[in-house]
Amino acid sequence: MALSFNADEILQMAEQIERNGAKFYRRAAGSAAKGAEKILLDLAAREEEHEKTFAAMRAGLSDGERKAPLFQKTDDAAAYLQAWADGHVFDVRRDPTAGLTGKETIQQILMMAIGMEKDSIVFYLGMKEAVPEKQGRAAVDKIIKEEMGHMALLSRQLGSSRHQAL
Repeated sequence: MALSFNADEILQMAEQIERNGAKFYRRAAGSAAKGAEKILLDLAAREEEHEKTFAAMRAGLSDGERKAPLFQKTDDAAAYLQAWADGHVFDVRRDPTAGLTGKETIQQILMMAIGMEKDSIVFYLGMKEAVPEKQGRAAVDKIIKEEMGHMALLSRQLGSSRHQAL
């Protein structure tokens, strides 16, 4: 049986990724040192902006675009998205803050955040293949670049925090 995704479903997944990211960053900021707290709150705000972008893309879909399958599960991008939707890659239904105890070091928080950003980027790369140009592929590209910037920022902060710990 071939499974398919439509633009509405894919954009809903993207919105949930961004909600989860914002929630994680806000919760992690509560137990982070001053400098890291500001960075984490800024990242939460950026994730909320990404969610708004995906919501606007979804709101702009016509009924036909909303329901029409973008591609069938026969290609690799669709197979990846299906694995993701099934929770095999990472589970969007899982509360991203559930693993935070409040006792994590800033390095542990940053490593978790980097992992979440990597997962998001991989999902969006698969999603980009599914989104037709007229439905906002350029917006997905922009968000991928921003998520890469988040990873770079987190990596710099991680390197800085490790040097301070020495």
